[in-house]
Amino acid sequence: MHRVIIPVDFSETSLNAARFTARMLAGNKDAMAILYHNYESHDDIDVSHNFQESLKKEFIRAGVANVVCENEMGGDLVDNIARMAHTIRATLIAMGITGKSAIRQALVGSNTLKLVDKNLYPVMIIPPDAIYNGISNVAFASDFRNVENTTPAPLITSVLELFDPKLHILHVSREPYAALPAELEAEKNSLLEMFNRFKTEVHLLAGHDFYKAVDDFVKDHAIDVLITIPKHQSNSTSIFKTTHTKHLAYHSHIPVLAAHE
Repeated sequence: MHRVIIPVDFSETSLNAARFTARMLAGNKDAMAILYHNYESHDDIDVSHNFQESLKKEFIRAGVANVVCENEMGGDLVDNIARMAHTIRATLIAMGITGKSAIRQALVGSNTLKLVDKNLYPVMIIPPDAIYNGISNVAFASDFRNVENTTPAPLITSVLELFDPKLHILHVSREPYAALPAELEAEKNSLLEMFNRFKTEVHLLAGHDFYKAVDDFVKDHAIDVLITIPKHQSNSTSIFKTTHTKHLAYHSHIPVLAAHE
């Protein structure tokens, strides 16, 4: 059973992410949606329960076969979700994010990105303008370096099994390659072997602007989800220092799947 945690605070951002996830899981009998709400005081219990039950009915009407509600009072939201994900061995956590302004990024984006940094389970970051039209094409950008040790293939595979998409593996370089150097060719082949149960295609892109190259590819190939692999915060090359995940999360119009190395 694929267990998908959907944290909701009933804001527009979280409800959009929840409804996107409902459409994503509709018809999948092997998936369970877990609607999680963290409330502040005992006075909020009834309101929390009513909101969750209303959202649960939406999920059922959308065609989600298995839906449960979980809530708890207090504690640190990020710690609570990370603990639940570990306890139930979640396949995925689906959360919203918005990038409309710097203030909104700070308030809404911080918990999502903190969870990406802290949690060992994949987090799907769903932008506010994301519209679910199926997940048929997934893109994964790789530098083809040390892929055996930095690619959480089992975790990514578990998520991809929900959709069985075509996997597009991207490599962006400043100058075009006539042919990949032998070392990078070997890394590419290792990556293909990791995901050999899926239909895959490798794309070698040239461009000095990594984000533009990826963005153009996403548009040109109708990509539905973009995979990124953040580094742990203790790593001197943390993704938050290089800003890759943060930039992608705030500027993407499609969900970004972050899975730790």
